[in-house]
Amino acid sequence: MLGRVVDASGRPLDGLGPLASKLDAPLSAPSINPLDREPIHHVLDVGVRAINGLLTVGRGQRMGLFAGSGVGKSVLLGTMARYTSAEVIVIGLIGERGREVKEFIEQILGEDGLARSVVVAAPADVSPLLRMQGAAYATSLAEYFRDQGKHVLLLMDSLTRYAMAQREIALAIGEPPATKGYPPSVFAKLPALVERTGNGPEGGGSITAFYTVLTEGDDQQDPIADSARAILDGHIVLSRALAEAGHYPAIDIEASISRAMTALIDDAHLERVRHFKQMLSRYQRNRDLIAVGAYAPGRDAQLDRAIALYPRIESFLQQGFRECAPFASSLAALDALFDQGG
Repeated sequence: MLGRVVDASGRPLDGLGPLASKLDAPLSAPSINPLDREPIHHVLDVGVRAINGLLTVGRGQRMGLFAGSGVGKSVLLGTMARYTSAEVIVIGLIGERGREVKEFIEQILGEDGLARSVVVAAPADVSPLLRMQGAAYATSLAEYFRDQGKHVLLLMDSLTRYAMAQREIALAIGEPPATKGYPPSVFAKLPALVERTGNGPEGGGSITAFYTVLTEGDDQQDPIADSARAILDGHIVLSRALAEAGHYPAIDIEASISRAMTALIDDAHLERVRHFKQMLSRYQRNRDLIAVGAYAPGRDAQLDRAIALYPRIESFLQQGFRECAPFASSLAALDALFDQGG
């Protein structure tokens, strides 16, 4: 299966012949007893400095990537797929533009990333049933590799399109619309899909999942975004203002959180992260005063330090598309930022 691109029914789309595997597996697997799941206590290196250093993710964690259109979420997913320490990557491209499938595979994922990946494509022009099946199939593939003891990274783009597909089906069969036209069944389907990922029994494999959530008009209170935030283990928010300023990845650190982070890192790392966020927040709150020259140095020692550190903070948060930032080097860069800043 690795290195292949298939549709929602498992049929190859890449012209490389039939799949060698003949294993039959259900699209909807039974849920794992929550007491049997291994706790999240191992870091997963995703190769992105801002995430490794400030929003550390663990094996088996479920994260949301919240973004509007055109702010770089596909590029961020591709960076994680290429540079992650996970053994297998399963990518579900659900309900997105058909043109983007080939672009993602060839230009963003690349040959090295594809070699240890399986891509499931169910673009926007297929039926809503097939879009939902594509998400379930990608999850089933991830479960298969987890059952083999592998550490899997599942990237699904997007959870919102999955919810929209269920909305189409539910409205067609007469289910009454509720919040923003989404029927109640949509909000039951989301946790059922997400809860299939995560860690398996102690000593087994894991599925670390990143689900993109489209925030229409950059509305973080969209019902799907709100529901996803409640069922996921953290969220990474991409900022349009940062993207428009040429800041990539456009991660809004102040609005993002990794709920499992405190169980993964030591006290020294946690203190560095707290200090980083304090300095960033202090600068951002006074940004307009600084820009117009209304702030006089010496009035606030903490703000003076934040101003001195800000160029290094900005440099730490930015990363080239082809640049890999392993977990160890991300921590070293975080330490060096404050060591140089005094």
